[in-house]
Amino acid sequence: MKYDVLIIGAGPAGLSAAIYSARGGLKTAIFEKAMVGGQINVTDEVENYPGFEEPLSGFELTAKMHAQAERFGARFIEEEITAMGMEGLCKVIETDSGKYRAKSVIICTGAHPRRLNIPGEERLTGRGVSYCATCDGALYRDKVVAVVGGGDSAIEEGIFLSRFARKVIVIHRRDELRAQKIIQDRAFKNPKMEFIWDTVVQEIHGEERVGQLELVNRKSKEISMLPVDGVFIYVGILPNNELLESRIELDSAGFVLTDDHMHTNIPGIYAAGDIRHTVLRQVVTATSDGAVAAWSAEKWIIENYDALEVESAK
Repeated sequence: MKYDVLIIGAGPAGLSAAIYSARGGLKTAIFEKAMVGGQINVTDEVENYPGFEEPLSGFELTAKMHAQAERFGARFIEEEITAMGMEGLCKVIETDSGKYRAKSVIICTGAHPRRLNIPGEERLTGRGVSYCATCDGALYRDKVVAVVGGGDSAIEEGIFLSRFARKVIVIHRRDELRAQKIIQDRAFKNPKMEFIWDTVVQEIHGEERVGQLELVNRKSKEISMLPVDGVFIYVGILPNNELLESRIELDSAGFVLTDDHMHTNIPGIYAAGDIRHTVLRQVVTATSDGAVAAWSAEKWIIENYDALEVESAK
C-alpha cells in the first residue's frame, strides 16, 4: 500500500500531524498498535489546552482529535510495526500484516516516565499519581503533595508545585540532592518545601484517589506512612525509540534530534512530540510539533515530487 505520509504513533503529535497532512490533500495513514491518544488518556483533567474553558479528560481531548483526523481522510492502522526501511527517497514500513510505502514518515512514538513499579502506582495513575507538575499542578491548590526524586526535574517541578500546594514534600533515596546547586538553593529557601532523606516509597495507598504513601528509610529500615493528596514521580523519562535504526541521530538520552522544521538527519523523515529532543513536553507543544512536521513533509514532497513519483512507481 502506498501513501504520501505515514505517521508512527497516534498521540497528540501524531494526531495533529495527521490532521494537517490529510487536510492538505496528502494520502495519510497513522499507525497505533495500542490506544489512540497515548499517555494523555490517563489524565483525568486537562485544563491548560487552549480553546477549552472547562477542563476535559485527556481521553475526551484526543477523541476529538481522532475524529477530526478521520474527517479529513486520515486512515488509522492498528498494526504493530516490525521494521522501518530508511533507504532511498521512499520509505518502507513493515508490520505483522504487510508492507507500506511512503514518500515521507513522521515519527511520533513518544516517551514514557520511568516508573517506581510499586503497588498502587499504576492503579492510581491519573488519580493522584502524576508525572507532570506542569500538567496537573494547578489541581492541587492548597493541598499537600509529595515529589519523588532528587534531580533537576524533580526539584524544579517541586518548586513549581509550591505555587499551588500548601506543602511540597520531596522524598529522596539519598542524603543529598543531585540537582544543580542553584536549583537546590532555591528549594531549600522555599518555605513550602520539606525534605525526607534516605527514603523510598514502597507503596501508594488510596481507594478512589491517593491518600498516603508507605515509606521506608534505607538506613534504619523504619516504615512510616505519609498522608498526601498527590504524588509526582520524577525518576527519569524514557524515549520510545525501539523502532529507530542507528542511522537516525539521537541525543545522549535517546531522544531524536531535529531541526526547527522537525526534520531528522535523514531526508523525508521527521519527528514530533515527546520522542523529540525538546525543552517542554506538553499536549500543546506536541500538537505544534505535529503541525510543523506535516507542513515540512508536504513541502519536502513538493520539492522532490518528480524523483519521488519515479521511485514510488517501482
